[in-house]
Amino acid sequence: MSQDESKAVNIQPIGVVKNDVPDAEVPRRRAEMISKIIIDDQWADALTGIEEYSHLFVLFWMHKKPEMPVEQLLHPRGDKDLPLSGVLATRVRNRPNPIGMAVAELLNRNGNKLTVKRLDAFDGSPILDLKPYDDYDAVKSIQVPEWWAKRCRK
Repeated sequence: MSQDESKAVNIQPIGVVKNDVPDAEVPRRRAEMISKIIIDDQWADALTGIEEYSHLFVLFWMHKKPEMPVEQLLHPRGDKDLPLSGVLATRVRNRPNPIGMAVAELLNRNGNKLTVKRLDAFDGSPILDLKPYDDYDAVKSIQVPEWWAKRCRK
């Protein structure tokens, strides 16, 4: 495999996100957001058994990410009181590749339509993949930067 071939990536969406949350409210309403994931008919059979899981990893394309240079170093959450961090060590939307990931609660499946909670994707976001969240992924004790622990573990 040549170096050029190893860099080639082809991704075809398998579905789309539908919700009625205005774009500006998505970050603030993430915790209670309810969305539908509509999987393309050709992939409907691939959902068999998914309703047995309570949560899913949802990978989506952040199609509304503004075109702007990606800063390699930034203050997380835009807060200058937080230390400079590399973009790959943050959860910001402006990334080298606009791939979003969320752990969403699966509320319901109806054919090729999934109802999920906590998916912070905009209406119309292309779905790239779904994976069940299971015990293999559950990490009981994690390490995070001190600033994160102070801020988010209240």
